[in-house]
Amino acid sequence: MDRAAGRATRNLVEGAGTFVIGLVLWLFTEGVEVPVVTLTKVGLVMMCVGGVLIATGLYQRARGTAGGG
Repeated sequence: MDRAAGRATRNLVEGAGTFVIGLVLWLFTEGVEVPVVTLTKVGLVMMCVGGVLIATGLYQRARGTAGGG
């Protein structure tokens, strides 16, 4: 059970960090031009990935599982 809580907490923290970084990119890089990618789109993708990690962490915490461990 302790290991499951640690995995869930790690997913929540990583998800929140990824979401916040994506939000900053999405909000504040409108005029920045870089080759190949658009930073606003990268921010949107990072927000989606962060949201999935947060949802996974919440699910793991609710179920008390570590996702296969």
